[in-house]
Amino acid sequence: MSETRKVIVNGTEYEVELEGEGTSWKATVEGVTFDIEMPDAPPAPKQRRSGGGKKKKSGTVSANIPGKVVTVEVSVGDEVAEGQVILILEAMKMQNEIQAPVTGTVISVHCDEGEAIEANVPLVVIEPIPDPEAEE
Repeated sequence: MSETRKVIVNGTEYEVELEGEGTSWKATVEGVTFDIEMPDAPPAPKQRRSGGGKKKKSGTVSANIPGKVVTVEVSVGDEVAEGQVILILEAMKMQNEIQAPVTGTVISVHCDEGEAIEANVPLVVIEPIPDPEAEE
């Protein structure tokens, strides 16, 4: 497994290329390679292989933290574009814009303005528009 990370050592930032196998790693910094042993570290994770196609995105929108719905910008039947703000959620005294994960039609809204919501509860469901490139 190989990856590039930024690290800060004594206040100086470096870009480090890491290659790991088990507890043995090689770190390359500014063209110099170092061998690193980490006996207490868990084994390096296996690199995941892509399935070759684009992953299908879900149209179900939920918040990963509890909060209060400030505004709902969409209603059932509205067409939305991926990345469009569909509601504003206040959590931890900050207002967060929640965006549509897919382009499609809003088929249900499960929250109202001013409502306190729990984490991981569906708030809005969007029926995605089929992607012609995904069908092969």
